[in-house]
Amino acid sequence: MRRTTKFAGVGIALTALALTACAPGVAPAPSAGGSDGAAESVAVNVGMITSITGPLAAYGETYQQGFEAGLDYATEGTGEIEGVDLTIEWIDDQGNPDTAVTQAKDVIGQGFQIIGGSAASGVALAVAEQAAQNDTLFLSGPAAADAITGVNEQTFRSGRQTLQDVATAATFLDSVEGSNIVVFAQDNAFGQGNVASVQAVLGGEGATVTPILVAEDATEFTPFAQQISAASPDLVFVAWAGATTGAMWEALAQQQVLESTTVVTGLADRASYQAYGPGSAEIQFLNHYFPGATDNEAAQAMDAYLEEAGQEADLFTVDGFVGAQMLVHAVTEGRGDVDAMIAALEGWTFESVKGELTIRAEDHALIQPMFQVRLVDDGGTWMPELVQAVDAEVVAPPVAGQ
Repeated sequence: MRRTTKFAGVGIALTALALTACAPGVAPAPSAGGSDGAAESVAVNVGMITSITGPLAAYGETYQQGFEAGLDYATEGTGEIEGVDLTIEWIDDQGNPDTAVTQAKDVIGQGFQIIGGSAASGVALAVAEQAAQNDTLFLSGPAAADAITGVNEQTFRSGRQTLQDVATAATFLDSVEGSNIVVFAQDNAFGQGNVASVQAVLGGEGATVTPILVAEDATEFTPFAQQISAASPDLVFVAWAGATTGAMWEALAQQQVLESTTVVTGLADRASYQAYGPGSAEIQFLNHYFPGATDNEAAQAMDAYLEEAGQEADLFTVDGFVGAQMLVHAVTEGRGDVDAMIAALEGWTFESVKGELTIRAEDHALIQPMFQVRLVDDGGTWMPELVQAVDAEVVAPPVAGQ
Protein backbone atom coordinates (compact mmCIF):
# COMPACT_ATOMS: atom_id res chain seq x y z
CA MET A 1 0.00 0.00 0.00
CA ARG A 2 1.01 3.57 -0.59
CA ARG A 3 -0.75 6.20 1.46
CA THR A 4 -0.78 9.89 0.65
CA THR A 5 -2.37 12.56 2.80
CA LYS A 6 -2.93 15.96 1.21
CA PHE A 7 -4.49 19.15 2.50
CA ALA A 8 -6.44 21.41 0.18
CA GLY A 9 -8.62 24.51 0.37
CA VAL A 10 -11.29 25.44 -2.18
CA GLY A 11 -9.45 24.00 -5.14
CA ILE A 12 -6.11 25.29 -3.78
CA ALA A 13 -3.46 23.23 -2.03
CA LEU A 14 -2.74 24.68 1.39
CA THR A 15 -0.30 22.16 2.79
CA ALA A 16 1.04 18.85 1.59
CA LEU A 17 2.21 16.10 3.90
CA ALA A 18 3.56 13.34 1.68
CA LEU A 19 3.91 10.24 3.83
CA THR A 20 4.87 8.17 0.79
CA ALA A 21 4.64 8.55 -2.96
CA CYS A 22 1.31 9.72 -4.41
CA ALA A 23 -1.14 7.11 -5.60
CA PRO A 24 -1.45 7.21 -9.41
CA GLY A 25 -5.04 8.34 -9.93
CA VAL A 26 -7.92 5.93 -9.53
CA ALA A 27 -6.98 3.15 -11.91
CA PRO A 28 -5.62 -0.10 -10.42
CA ALA A 29 -1.89 0.16 -9.85
CA PRO A 30 0.49 -2.79 -9.81
CA SER A 31 1.98 -3.84 -6.51
CA ALA A 32 5.71 -4.11 -5.99
CA GLY A 33 5.69 -7.54 -7.56
CA GLY A 34 3.22 -6.75 -10.33
CA SER A 35 5.59 -7.59 -13.17
CA ASP A 36 5.98 -11.22 -12.12
CA GLY A 37 2.28 -11.94 -11.84
CA ALA A 38 1.65 -10.93 -8.21
CA ALA A 39 -1.79 -9.56 -7.34
CA GLU A 40 -2.41 -5.97 -8.33
CA SER A 41 -3.20 -3.30 -5.78
CA VAL A 42 -6.18 -1.00 -6.19
CA ALA A 43 -6.20 2.78 -5.79
CA VAL A 44 -8.74 4.19 -3.34
CA ASN A 45 -9.05 7.96 -3.05
CA VAL A 46 -10.78 9.64 -0.10
CA GLY A 47 -11.84 13.29 0.10
CA MET A 48 -12.15 14.43 3.71
CA ILE A 49 -14.34 17.52 3.39
CA THR A 50 -14.65 19.26 6.76
CA SER A 51 -14.18 22.54 8.60
CA ILE A 52 -10.49 23.42 8.71
CA THR A 53 -11.30 27.13 8.97
CA GLY A 54 -14.57 28.87 9.84
CA PRO A 55 -16.85 28.73 12.89
CA LEU A 56 -16.45 24.97 13.40
CA ALA A 57 -12.71 24.81 12.76
CA ALA A 58 -12.01 23.50 16.28
CA TYR A 59 -14.39 20.60 15.68
CA GLY A 60 -12.78 19.85 12.34
CA GLU A 61 -9.33 19.89 13.91
CA THR A 62 -10.14 17.39 16.65
CA TYR A 63 -12.03 15.22 14.18
CA GLN A 64 -8.94 15.13 11.96
CA GLN A 65 -6.67 14.31 14.91
CA GLY A 66 -8.97 11.48 15.93
CA PHE A 67 -9.06 10.20 12.37
CA GLU A 68 -5.27 9.94 12.24
CA ALA A 69 -5.27 8.14 15.60
CA GLY A 70 -8.01 5.78 14.43
CA LEU A 71 -6.22 5.05 11.17
CA ASP A 72 -3.11 4.11 13.14
CA TYR A 73 -5.17 1.88 15.46
CA ALA A 74 -7.22 0.21 12.73
CA THR A 75 -4.10 -0.63 10.72
CA GLU A 76 -2.14 -1.81 13.79
CA GLY A 77 0.34 1.03 13.53
CA THR A 78 1.26 0.50 9.89
CA GLY A 79 -1.02 3.07 8.29
CA GLU A 80 -1.42 0.53 5.50
CA ILE A 81 -4.19 -1.59 4.02
CA GLU A 82 -2.92 -4.66 2.20
CA GLY A 83 -3.22 -4.33 -1.56
CA VAL A 84 -4.50 -0.74 -1.51
CA ASP A 85 -2.93 2.52 -2.64
CA LEU A 86 -4.79 4.94 -0.35
CA THR A 87 -4.88 8.70 -0.98
CA ILE A 88 -6.53 10.86 1.70
CA GLU A 89 -7.05 14.52 0.85
CA TRP A 90 -8.22 16.98 3.52
CA ILE A 91 -10.36 19.76 2.08
CA ASP A 92 -11.63 22.88 3.90
CA ASP A 93 -15.37 23.44 3.46
CA GLN A 94 -15.28 26.48 5.80
CA GLY A 95 -18.59 25.27 7.23
CA ASN A 96 -20.35 26.35 4.02
CA PRO A 97 -22.70 23.85 2.32
CA ASP A 98 -22.34 25.47 -1.11
CA THR A 99 -18.56 25.29 -0.86
CA ALA A 100 -18.74 21.66 0.26
CA VAL A 101 -20.99 20.72 -2.67
CA THR A 102 -18.54 22.28 -5.12
CA GLN A 103 -15.69 20.38 -3.50
CA ALA A 104 -17.64 17.12 -3.47
CA LYS A 105 -18.41 17.46 -7.15
CA ASP A 106 -14.75 18.15 -7.82
CA VAL A 107 -13.39 15.06 -6.06
CA ILE A 108 -16.18 12.85 -7.40
CA GLY A 109 -15.31 14.09 -10.87
CA GLN A 110 -11.72 13.03 -10.23
CA GLY A 111 -12.94 9.52 -9.45
CA PHE A 112 -12.80 9.56 -5.65
CA GLN A 113 -14.82 6.66 -4.28
CA ILE A 114 -15.20 7.93 -0.69
CA ILE A 115 -15.99 11.25 0.99
CA GLY A 116 -15.68 11.81 4.74
CA GLY A 117 -15.87 14.69 7.17
CA SER A 118 -18.70 17.16 7.79
CA ALA A 119 -18.69 18.91 11.14
CA ALA A 120 -21.77 20.95 10.16
CA SER A 121 -25.18 19.32 9.65
CA GLY A 122 -26.06 21.54 6.70
CA VAL A 123 -22.85 20.51 4.98
CA ALA A 124 -23.41 16.82 5.68
CA LEU A 125 -26.91 16.84 4.22
CA ALA A 126 -25.75 18.65 1.09
CA VAL A 127 -22.82 16.28 0.58
CA ALA A 128 -25.04 13.26 1.24
CA GLU A 129 -27.18 14.30 -1.71
CA GLN A 130 -24.12 14.41 -3.95
CA ALA A 131 -23.02 11.00 -2.67
CA ALA A 132 -26.36 9.48 -3.63
CA GLN A 133 -26.47 11.13 -7.04
CA ASN A 134 -22.96 9.91 -7.86
CA ASP A 135 -22.89 6.55 -6.03
CA THR A 136 -20.07 7.60 -3.70
CA LEU A 137 -19.59 6.30 -0.15
CA PHE A 138 -20.04 9.11 2.39
CA LEU A 139 -18.81 8.75 5.98
CA SER A 140 -20.22 11.79 7.78
CA GLY A 141 -18.45 13.01 10.92
CA PRO A 142 -19.57 15.09 13.93
CA ALA A 143 -22.69 16.54 12.20
CA ALA A 144 -25.60 15.62 14.49
CA ALA A 145 -28.75 16.19 12.43
CA ASP A 146 -31.07 13.18 12.55
CA ALA A 147 -31.91 13.62 8.87
CA ILE A 148 -28.45 12.28 7.98
CA THR A 149 -29.45 8.85 9.26
CA GLY A 150 -31.31 6.96 6.56
CA VAL A 151 -31.00 9.78 4.03
CA ASN A 152 -29.69 7.35 1.41
CA GLU A 153 -27.84 4.04 1.16
CA GLN A 154 -24.48 5.68 0.44
CA THR A 155 -24.39 7.71 3.67
CA PHE A 156 -23.11 6.56 7.07
CA ARG A 157 -22.17 8.49 10.20
CA SER A 158 -19.28 8.12 12.64
CA GLY A 159 -20.77 10.34 15.37
CA ARG A 160 -23.92 10.44 17.40
CA GLN A 161 -27.20 12.04 16.33
CA THR A 162 -29.57 14.40 18.07
CA LEU A 163 -32.11 11.68 18.88
CA GLN A 164 -29.44 9.99 21.00
CA ASP A 165 -28.84 13.24 22.86
CA VAL A 166 -32.55 13.57 23.50
CA ALA A 167 -32.93 9.98 24.64
CA THR A 168 -30.06 10.56 27.08
CA ALA A 169 -31.79 13.67 28.40
CA ALA A 170 -34.86 11.56 29.13
CA THR A 171 -32.82 9.48 31.57
CA PHE A 172 -32.70 12.51 33.90
CA LEU A 173 -36.50 12.36 34.40
CA ASP A 174 -38.27 9.90 36.67
CA SER A 175 -41.14 9.82 34.22
CA VAL A 176 -41.46 11.43 30.80
CA GLU A 177 -45.22 10.99 30.52
CA GLY A 178 -47.06 14.08 31.71
CA SER A 179 -43.92 16.18 32.10
CA ASN A 180 -43.57 19.74 30.84
CA ILE A 181 -40.41 20.22 28.78
CA VAL A 182 -38.97 23.40 27.29
CA VAL A 183 -36.45 23.22 24.47
CA PHE A 184 -34.23 26.31 24.56
CA ALA A 185 -32.15 26.51 21.40
CA GLN A 186 -30.75 28.67 18.63
CA ASP A 187 -32.93 29.13 15.59
CA ASN A 188 -30.75 27.23 13.13
CA ALA A 189 -30.62 23.72 11.67
CA PHE A 190 -29.04 22.32 14.83
CA GLY A 191 -31.57 23.96 17.15
CA GLN A 192 -34.56 23.13 15.00
CA GLY A 193 -33.34 19.55 14.76
CA ASN A 194 -33.22 19.35 18.56
CA VAL A 195 -36.78 20.66 18.83
CA ALA A 196 -38.01 18.09 16.32
CA SER A 197 -36.17 15.31 18.13
CA VAL A 198 -37.49 16.24 21.58
CA GLN A 199 -41.02 16.47 20.19
CA ALA A 200 -40.64 13.10 18.47
CA VAL A 201 -39.02 11.23 21.36
CA LEU A 202 -40.27 12.85 24.57
CA GLY A 203 -43.48 14.22 23.08
CA GLY A 204 -44.13 10.74 21.75
CA GLU A 205 -43.85 9.43 25.30
CA GLY A 206 -46.50 11.83 26.60
CA ALA A 207 -44.54 14.99 27.46
CA THR A 208 -45.70 18.49 26.57
CA VAL A 209 -42.88 20.13 24.59
CA THR A 210 -42.56 23.91 24.20
CA PRO A 211 -39.81 25.33 21.96
CA ILE A 212 -38.15 28.67 22.71
CA LEU A 213 -35.91 29.50 19.75
CA VAL A 214 -33.42 32.38 19.70
CA ALA A 215 -31.86 34.09 16.68
CA GLU A 216 -28.20 33.19 16.23
CA ASP A 217 -27.16 36.85 16.40
CA ALA A 218 -28.98 37.55 19.69
CA THR A 219 -26.83 38.89 22.53
CA GLU A 220 -29.42 39.61 25.25
CA PHE A 221 -30.96 36.52 26.83
CA THR A 222 -32.77 37.77 29.92
CA PRO A 223 -36.20 37.95 28.20
CA PHE A 224 -35.82 34.36 27.04
CA ALA A 225 -34.81 33.21 30.51
CA GLN A 226 -37.95 34.85 31.83
CA GLN A 227 -40.02 33.00 29.23
CA ILE A 228 -38.56 29.74 30.48
CA SER A 229 -39.44 30.55 34.09
CA ALA A 230 -42.97 31.50 33.12
CA ALA A 231 -43.45 28.10 31.47
CA SER A 232 -42.73 26.29 34.80
CA PRO A 233 -41.04 23.33 33.09
CA ASP A 234 -40.08 20.03 34.68
CA LEU A 235 -37.03 19.94 32.43
CA VAL A 236 -35.27 22.45 30.22
CA PHE A 237 -33.36 20.95 27.31
CA VAL A 238 -30.72 23.43 26.11
CA ALA A 239 -29.13 23.06 22.67
CA TRP A 240 -26.51 25.78 22.19
CA ALA A 241 -23.11 26.36 20.61
CA GLY A 242 -20.83 29.26 19.78
CA ALA A 243 -19.59 32.54 21.21
CA THR A 244 -22.81 33.48 23.05
CA THR A 245 -22.81 30.38 25.24
CA GLY A 246 -21.42 32.14 28.33
CA ALA A 247 -23.88 35.04 28.17
CA MET A 248 -26.80 32.65 27.73
CA TRP A 249 -25.86 30.59 30.79
CA GLU A 250 -25.29 33.73 32.85
CA ALA A 251 -28.83 34.86 32.04
CA LEU A 252 -30.30 31.50 33.08
CA ALA A 253 -28.39 31.66 36.37
CA GLN A 254 -29.39 35.25 37.08
CA GLN A 255 -33.05 34.49 36.45
CA GLN A 256 -32.78 31.45 38.77
CA VAL A 257 -33.76 29.00 36.05
CA LEU A 258 -30.97 26.65 37.13
CA GLU A 259 -32.23 26.61 40.71
CA SER A 260 -35.91 26.17 39.94
CA THR A 261 -35.91 23.19 37.55
CA THR A 262 -33.81 20.44 35.99
CA VAL A 263 -31.69 21.92 33.22
CA VAL A 264 -30.04 19.44 30.86
CA THR A 265 -27.61 20.21 28.08
CA GLY A 266 -24.90 18.50 26.13
CA LEU A 267 -21.40 18.84 27.51
CA ALA A 268 -19.42 20.26 24.63
CA ASP A 269 -15.67 20.44 24.00
CA ARG A 270 -12.86 21.25 26.45
CA ALA A 271 -13.11 24.95 25.66
CA SER A 272 -16.66 24.99 27.04
CA TYR A 273 -15.98 23.54 30.49
CA GLN A 274 -15.48 26.97 32.06
CA ALA A 275 -18.29 28.62 30.08
CA TYR A 276 -21.25 27.65 32.26
CA GLY A 277 -20.46 30.13 35.02
CA PRO A 278 -21.11 29.83 38.75
CA GLY A 279 -24.16 27.62 38.12
CA SER A 280 -22.04 24.90 36.53
CA ALA A 281 -22.64 22.42 39.35
CA GLU A 282 -26.42 22.81 38.98
CA ILE A 283 -26.54 21.77 35.32
CA GLN A 284 -27.13 18.14 34.33
CA PHE A 285 -25.04 17.13 31.35
CA LEU A 286 -25.68 14.53 28.71
CA ASN A 287 -22.55 13.69 26.82
CA HIS A 288 -21.33 12.08 23.62
CA TYR A 289 -17.73 11.82 24.86
CA PHE A 290 -15.28 13.57 27.15
CA PRO A 291 -11.61 12.75 27.82
CA GLY A 292 -11.52 9.97 30.41
CA ALA A 293 -15.09 8.80 29.84
CA THR A 294 -13.75 5.33 29.02
CA ASP A 295 -10.50 3.45 29.56
CA ASN A 296 -10.62 0.55 27.13
CA GLU A 297 -7.97 -0.56 24.65
CA ALA A 298 -9.10 1.80 21.91
CA ALA A 299 -9.28 4.78 24.30
CA GLN A 300 -5.79 4.05 25.60
CA ALA A 301 -4.44 3.75 22.05
CA MET A 302 -6.09 7.00 20.99
CA ASP A 303 -4.74 8.90 24.00
CA ALA A 304 -1.23 7.50 23.49
CA TYR A 305 -1.22 8.48 19.82
CA LEU A 306 -2.45 11.99 20.61
CA GLU A 307 0.02 12.45 23.44
CA GLU A 308 2.89 11.55 21.16
CA ALA A 309 1.64 14.18 18.71
CA GLY A 310 1.29 16.80 21.46
CA GLN A 311 -2.52 16.72 21.25
CA GLU A 312 -5.43 15.96 23.60
CA ALA A 313 -8.70 14.14 23.08
CA ASP A 314 -11.85 16.21 22.89
CA LEU A 315 -15.56 15.93 22.16
CA PHE A 316 -15.31 14.95 18.49
CA THR A 317 -11.97 13.17 18.50
CA VAL A 318 -13.86 9.89 18.77
CA ASP A 319 -15.88 10.69 15.64
CA GLY A 320 -12.67 10.87 13.65
CA PHE A 321 -11.36 7.72 15.31
CA VAL A 322 -14.54 5.81 14.45
CA GLY A 323 -14.56 7.27 10.94
CA ALA A 324 -11.09 5.86 10.33
CA GLN A 325 -12.13 2.45 11.66
CA MET A 326 -15.11 2.49 9.30
CA LEU A 327 -12.94 3.56 6.40
CA VAL A 328 -10.37 0.82 6.97
CA HIS A 329 -13.06 -1.85 7.33
CA ALA A 330 -14.94 -0.68 4.23
CA VAL A 331 -11.81 -0.46 2.08
CA THR A 332 -10.39 -3.75 3.35
CA GLU A 333 -13.61 -5.60 2.51
CA GLY A 334 -14.78 -3.64 -0.52
CA ARG A 335 -11.50 -2.43 -2.07
CA GLY A 336 -13.05 0.77 -3.41
CA ASP A 337 -16.20 -0.81 -4.84
CA VAL A 338 -18.99 1.31 -3.39
CA ASP A 339 -21.65 -1.40 -3.22
CA ALA A 340 -19.22 -3.80 -1.55
CA MET A 341 -18.10 -1.15 0.94
CA ILE A 342 -21.72 -0.37 1.85
CA ALA A 343 -22.41 -4.05 2.38
CA ALA A 344 -19.33 -4.35 4.59
CA LEU A 345 -20.44 -1.54 6.87
CA GLU A 346 -24.11 -2.45 7.21
CA GLY A 347 -24.66 -4.38 10.41
CA TRP A 348 -21.00 -4.20 11.43
CA THR A 349 -20.33 -4.37 15.19
CA PHE A 350 -16.93 -3.29 16.46
CA GLU A 351 -15.08 -2.06 19.53
CA SER A 352 -14.10 1.60 19.69
CA VAL A 353 -13.28 4.31 22.20
CA LYS A 354 -16.83 4.53 23.57
CA GLY A 355 -17.22 0.75 23.72
CA GLU A 356 -19.19 -1.55 21.43
CA LEU A 357 -20.72 0.18 18.40
CA THR A 358 -23.07 -1.19 15.76
CA ILE A 359 -23.97 0.27 12.38
CA ARG A 360 -27.66 -0.52 12.05
CA ALA A 361 -28.23 -2.06 8.64
CA GLU A 362 -31.74 -0.64 8.15
CA ASP A 363 -30.80 3.06 8.23
CA HIS A 364 -27.07 3.27 9.06
CA ALA A 365 -27.65 4.76 12.52
CA LEU A 366 -24.61 4.31 14.73
CA ILE A 367 -25.82 2.56 17.88
CA GLN A 368 -23.56 3.63 20.75
CA PRO A 369 -23.50 4.29 24.48
CA MET A 370 -23.91 7.82 25.81
CA PHE A 371 -22.96 9.39 29.14
CA GLN A 372 -24.42 11.31 32.08
CA VAL A 373 -21.83 13.79 33.35
CA ARG A 374 -21.46 16.52 35.94
CA LEU A 375 -18.92 19.31 36.29
CA VAL A 376 -16.93 19.41 39.52
CA ASP A 377 -14.75 22.17 40.90
CA ASP A 378 -11.15 20.98 40.77
CA GLY A 379 -9.07 23.70 42.44
CA GLY A 380 -11.02 26.50 40.80
CA THR A 381 -11.32 24.76 37.43
CA TRP A 382 -14.46 22.98 36.29
CA MET A 383 -13.77 19.44 35.10
CA PRO A 384 -16.12 16.68 33.85
CA GLU A 385 -16.83 13.64 35.97
CA LEU A 386 -18.71 10.55 34.80
CA VAL A 387 -22.03 9.92 36.53
CA GLN A 388 -22.97 6.87 34.51
CA ALA A 389 -22.74 5.36 31.05
CA VAL A 390 -26.10 4.92 29.33
CA ASP A 391 -26.53 1.66 27.45
CA ALA A 392 -26.49 1.96 23.66
CA GLU A 393 -29.86 0.27 23.22
CA VAL A 394 -31.52 2.55 25.79
CA VAL A 395 -30.69 5.59 23.66
CA ALA A 396 -30.94 3.96 20.23
CA PRO A 397 -32.95 6.16 17.82
CA PRO A 398 -36.03 4.72 16.13
CA VAL A 399 -35.36 3.36 12.66
CA ALA A 400 -35.48 6.26 10.22
CA GLY A 401 -38.57 6.33 8.05
CA GLN A 402 -40.60 4.04 10.30
